[in-house]
Amino acid sequence: MENKKVNLRFGIICVAILLAAASRLIPHPAGFAPIVGMALFGAAYYSKRYWAYIIPIAAMIVSDVVLNMFVHSAYTNGHPFSIMSLYTSGALVLIVLTGTFMLKKVRVPNVAVSAVGASVIFHLVTNFGTWISWSMYPHTWEGLGACYVAGLPFFRNGLAGDLIYTGVLFGAFELLMYTFPSLKPQKTA
Repeated sequence: MENKKVNLRFGIICVAILLAAASRLIPHPAGFAPIVGMALFGAAYYSKRYWAYIIPIAAMIVSDVVLNMFVHSAYTNGHPFSIMSLYTSGALVLIVLTGTFMLKKVRVPNVAVSAVGASVIFHLVTNFGTWISWSMYPHTWEGLGACYVAGLPFFRNGLAGDLIYTGVLFGAFELLMYTFPSLKPQKTA
């Protein structure tokens, strides 16, 4: 029975992350995405931390491939991968690592601060990737600053998306655990 409880909890966490990743495929404002919420959610709830890295990053990569091949194919020439996937994945690794420390106890203030901090991490890493990988901005300190400034509208949308998706993922799962106490993690003796 204990194994079924662990499998059900694990499955629900995976499904929540996969549904969040699938939401990237429906029209949304630029930058408004579930990526940060998925990473923080995995960091907080997977009992084996390696799943917190594997599942959100894999879900993000699969949704990137679908977006690159079908939605953004005019910009990607139909290529399934983009150099930005490396920076996005790198940002996710840092976010999971941060979430692992900040979300040992899931509390609203911890989750909110983690979501804001993760938004900043994501903005810094992905805009750095844009600056270093492409010739849109000169490869100078001024060019990097211009890239970060140009990314501020995306940061604003990203922060809104991060707070909403994080709130929905955490809130729904906490409600599920309240309704079905068997989903709560096992206490170790």
